[in-house]
Amino acid sequence: MTELLQAAVSPPNLVPTGLLVFVLLYWLTVVVGLVHIDALDVDVATDADVDLDAHTGLHLHHGEVGVDWLNNALVFFNLGRVPLMVFLSFVALPLWAGSILLNYYTQNTFWLLGIVFLLPLLVGSLFLAKVLTMPFVKLFAALEKDHDADGQPLGKICTVLLSTTHERMGQAAVPQTSGAPLVLNVRAASVTELRKGDSALVIDFDAQRRCYLIEPYETI
Repeated sequence: MTELLQAAVSPPNLVPTGLLVFVLLYWLTVVVGLVHIDALDVDVATDADVDLDAHTGLHLHHGEVGVDWLNNALVFFNLGRVPLMVFLSFVALPLWAGSILLNYYTQNTFWLLGIVFLLPLLVGSLFLAKVLTMPFVKLFAALEKDHDADGQPLGKICTVLLSTTHERMGQAAVPQTSGAPLVLNVRAASVTELRKGDSALVIDFDAQRRCYLIEPYETI
């Protein structure tokens, strides 16, 4: 164990070790309830703006090719279909293990050569993460489908669990007639801050930010 810890903090392994520590700290905060699993998620734009020009036939907006290429790459690696941190977890662990083993067997102690080793290791870890996250694609798709079909939180009263503003995401619970309350990612519809324990009304769904908009609700 001591040799492994020494190898983990050696110069050529500092980058993958730092990434792994970041991932572990993130999941620790998820477990204790400080951060929601979608807090560092990414959205993938699937449609691009295309103009038809009467003289040239097809005209592409500035930067569209680059953005479209990036979106295709994200979709290929399942980003947008699984949360970013789930994917990053499956990248960090094999990247760290591969770096430890490669530097150990080559007896490398130089950080610069370790960075060079990281390039092929990163590519391999990305493709491995794509394979390992395939089951999660179906899982999250099923969860989202069930959520959309059964939740129907719009127009319902909720209780704020984590305080939220218009800029800061929080969480709220909608009571269900049977089973556990429905927990939603929410933002305040206005600049008013909603604190833990406040009652609010779910008024809309923000598809771009993938959260519900709520406003204060007071009973007369």
